[in-house]
Formats: sequence, structure tokens, C-alpha cells
Amino acid sequence: MPVHKTPEIADIAITASRERLAPPIGIELRGGSLAYGGKPVFEGLDLDITAGRTTCLLGPSGVGKSSLLRLIAGISPEASAQRLAASDGEPIAGRLAFMDQRDLLLPWLGVLDNITLGARLRGETIDRQRAESLLHKVGLGAEADTLPAALSGGMRQRAALARTLMEDRALVLMDEPFSALDALTRLRLQDLAAQLLVGRTTLLVTHDPVEALRLGHRILVLRGDPARMGVPFEPAGPPPRPADDPALHGLAAQILLDLAG
Repeated sequence: MPVHKTPEIADIAITASRERLAPPIGIELRGGSLAYGGKPVFEGLDLDITAGRTTCLLGPSGVGKSSLLRLIAGISPEASAQRLAASDGEPIAGRLAFMDQRDLLLPWLGVLDNITLGARLRGETIDRQRAESLLHKVGLGAEADTLPAALSGGMRQRAALARTLMEDRALVLMDEPFSALDALTRLRLQDLAAQLLVGRTTLLVTHDPVEALRLGHRILVLRGDPARMGVPFEPAGPPPRPADDPALHGLAAQILLDLAG
């Protein structure tokens, strides 16, 4: 059956679109390098992330996808680049939200306080209504005061996703944001993320070709030894694309073949 967006997701997408949204920024990376034990994982790597669009990055484990994400975020101790810049010439720092593979929830804070942590650390007024709405949309409306230790792995990942979306940044970096979720919850939150990230520049790392094709305007495959970027895939139509689209699954098969070399 086709996967339809619920009215609630549409409502929150409209709310997000009315908020202040800075002009989208593209990201240019040139000469990216990463090595472990003297052996290059990737070197001389170039990457362009299109402004206001979602780029999905796939690749086998150990190829450096997460390190590349952290390099762009400015938190990688092991990877480097000859050039890393935003298209408008302004610093990238302060304009991005980063979702790590780990949920990184603070164990002494409840879920609501965790997802509003960024605003509180910056001394900003907390939009409690939006935070509570986001919690409801990710299925954690009844867990606002629950500590992370009492949540399942999937619930913790949903809280981390809500925290990332709550940041409302022009650039969003996400490392396997839906990996711990069951299939139906994954589809629903993919739809939610796609709606909330409209107009933002997003780089999403995933191991799932179908997920990439549902959410990405542009799909990149990183593979090889040392790793190189393959020819981009650009699916037709805007995301989120229907999960039962035969064309989508045909492209997924092509991507798997590309991953296999």
C-alpha cells in the first residue's frame, strides 16, 4: 500500500516553514583525507552538497562515511581537508545540526529537556509548544519527563531525531538517523524528517539504498580502497517518495550493484 503523510505531519511542516529560515547554503569540500595506521581510507576526496537539498551518502562499513560527516561538522580529529567552505563564504560553525549514530542523550535530563538542550545552553527562549509537538510526532508525547535509561534503543533514537530537528539549522548532518527503528516507525519518521527539512541543506548517511532513494534529491556512493565517490544517482520527483514505487526499488538494486563494485 502507498505510504501517505498524515495530517499531523503536514501541520508541523507548515509550522516549521513559517519559522525564520536562513537562506540555504551549499558545502564544498576539496582534498578530503583520512588514514588509519598509515593506510589511507580516502584521500583527495571532493564532495559538493547542494544548497537546500538532501544528499544521501551510502557505502560499505569502514569506508569513512561517519568521519566525513564529522569532518564537515568540524569535530573530526582524524580527517582533514584542503578546503571546506560554505557557498556564501561565511563560517559553517554555528549553522549546523549534527545527529550522531549514538543518541548522546544526557542521562540526568528528561526527554523534553534533552531535545531543548541546545536552546538552553545558548540562553535562548525555549519554544516549548514546538518541542512538545515534535515529541508527539515522533511518538514520545507521553515521555517528556522520562529519563533516557528508561527508554528503548528505538525511543532514544527518536528523541535524538527530535533534538536534531528542534535545532532548526540551515545545514543538517545525520548519521544513520533511523537505523534502530522498526520498519513502520522508520517510514513514518522518514516522512516527518523530509517535511521538516524542506529548504535545508542535508547530508544523510545511511546503509539502506531504499531509504536514500526515498529521502535524497541526490544519492552518492563512497566505495573503493582508498574510497572514491561514484557517479551520483538523482531520482525523479521530490522526497519523500512512495516506499512501494517499483522504480525506486529498481534503482535500489542498481545502487547495491554499485556498492558491490
